[in-house]
Amino acid sequence: MTGPASPLPDTRPAKPALALVAHDARKDEMVAFARSHEDKLGSFRLVATGTTGGRILEACPSLTIERLKSGPLGGDQQIGAMIAEGRLQGLIFLVDPLSPMPHDVDVKALMRLALVYNIPMALNRATADILLRSARLAGLPTTSTTPEIIPQA
Repeated sequence: MTGPASPLPDTRPAKPALALVAHDARKDEMVAFARSHEDKLGSFRLVATGTTGGRILEACPSLTIERLKSGPLGGDQQIGAMIAEGRLQGLIFLVDPLSPMPHDVDVKALMRLALVYNIPMALNRATADILLRSARLAGLPTTSTTPEIIPQA
């Protein structure tokens, strides 16, 4: 007589990782974005630069966010390393195009890595809303004959 069948291993992919970054003048907008998409964001492994992550957690305590260093203190580079190591599937970086940025070189390096490694990247709220509905970010296979955008429920 044999024992009970062992359960099949879980072959579902791990949660896709999504980075959230916002310049100071766009942090309120990032918090509003997180509030309006809190349920959807819960389906991702979230990482954020320190201050941005803290602000989101205050507004959305149900989310789990790995907080890295503040952007100017190396958080941008930490996210860049995750991109280069293949540990990040998407980047939402709400950029303030009107304020001078003392760490502009770091910002450009992060954006360059997202481009080099073909990581979906949103730089404003409109594209961030679309990116969250992306089949690619959700880890679904896409081809030229399948939709790239998941219909809203």
